[in-house]
Amino acid sequence: MQPENLRIALYSGNYNYVRDGANQALNRLAAFLLSKGVTYRAYSPTVANPAFPATGELVDVPAVPLPAGRGEYKLGRGLPAAVRADLAAYRPDIVHVSAPDWTGHRMLTWAKRQGIPTLASLHTRFETYPRYYGIGFLEPLAVTLSTRFYNRADRVLVPSPGMASLLREWGVTSPIGIWSRGIDHHRFNPGRRDDAWRRSLGIGDGEVAVGFLGRLVLEKGLGIFAEVVGELRRRGVPHKVLVIGEGPARGWFAERVPDAVFTGFQSGDDLGRAVAGMDVFFMPSVTETFGNVTTEAMAAGVPVVAARATGAIDLVEEGVTGFLVPPTDIAAYADAIQRLVEDEGLRRAAGAAGHLAAQKYVWDSANQAVLDAYLELMTERGR
Repeated sequence: MQPENLRIALYSGNYNYVRDGANQALNRLAAFLLSKGVTYRAYSPTVANPAFPATGELVDVPAVPLPAGRGEYKLGRGLPAAVRADLAAYRPDIVHVSAPDWTGHRMLTWAKRQGIPTLASLHTRFETYPRYYGIGFLEPLAVTLSTRFYNRADRVLVPSPGMASLLREWGVTSPIGIWSRGIDHHRFNPGRRDDAWRRSLGIGDGEVAVGFLGRLVLEKGLGIFAEVVGELRRRGVPHKVLVIGEGPARGWFAERVPDAVFTGFQSGDDLGRAVAGMDVFFMPSVTETFGNVTTEAMAAGVPVVAARATGAIDLVEEGVTGFLVPPTDIAAYADAIQRLVEDEGLRRAAGAAGHLAAQKYVWDSANQAVLDAYLELMTERGR
């Protein structure tokens, strides 16, 4: 089968109503597929004023707000008759599911009943979220449910080798492939650094900015970040904290890093400038499946200190592009950041090495792997 003969139906729990790394990847994939002549339609909960325009056709599916104070996200409620009728009329060759919720399960069930091959892509380590909201005892159940979901798909795509290994440990037996990620290298590069912009934020030319980049939610490791900043302050390590991003935990975070500079949400070339304005990128999150923000910082020539967890373990070369630290070791994080703050030569060398290492992450190559997986599924079905 040729790409121009392929019809893809994709389900996302959040295609464009809240901006995050997962749906940015899905929309980039959509643009790539459409450029190759693939017929493509997305199914997702929608809102009146989404964060950004959807790429390709988008069909609304019913959902309810997520509980636990995270109502900005929605939880799919299944496939009503109208959506099933739309799917039937659309006649997809492959159903691609990117969210392991109730609607994701129903999409897999519908596809299997129609004899349509299925692919599931993993974007978020949802099983880690309960620990940040006081219900950590639910993590084993979340792993069990996730394993069941991914075992229902004919093929699974994950962003990194570390995630593939984790799914095998869980007991996922479906074939697993890699859908990596890319970088906009025009936007994220050392040349975007603007010292005048830094000065406008109160960051002097000789000051080292330790940065956070991402959505301000607890599961990004904000608590660990704040504790490490406190330890750096206790040690008298000179630095400024630069926080790039926005989210529901901003107030909580600001109380714990009161001297930080918050830029708010940044996009486009402003985001590239902000990332290049960091001197050290600190990412203590253990919920990453790839780490888009880590590769963006690397591309901008910024050394990385990150949790030794999925995502970062496949991106950061220890002692070369940055440092990997046991996820909850506050002193070890502070040691690594202090070393980079106090050694400008090491900081520059690690940043340059990261910039070089990030060059291999290209969106067209990453998305071609998904198209190849689709075509392989069709070949396996004799189509």
